[in-house]
Amino acid sequence: MSVSSQRSLGIQKNKLLRYKLIKDLYQKHKTEDIPTTVVWRKYIYPVYPISRTTLYEVLCTPITIELKKIEELSQKMAS
Repeated sequence: MSVSSQRSLGIQKNKLLRYKLIKDLYQKHKTEDIPTTVVWRKYIYPVYPISRTTLYEVLCTPITIELKKIEELSQKMAS
């Protein structure tokens, strides 16, 4: 596999790992009486300066499934 495709897989993997950290931080502070926007403003934005739209994208992304796909592709490339 070419260097550019390996690089793009690495970029995608790092993005998903960052999404996982953001999602963990969200779940740590989110309770049913605290709105998502408050969690974003008080806890997520100071650490990860992302927009609310990006936060919603993070929360909807199937992170573990995508990471498994990338891991399988990288193993196929190594073989």
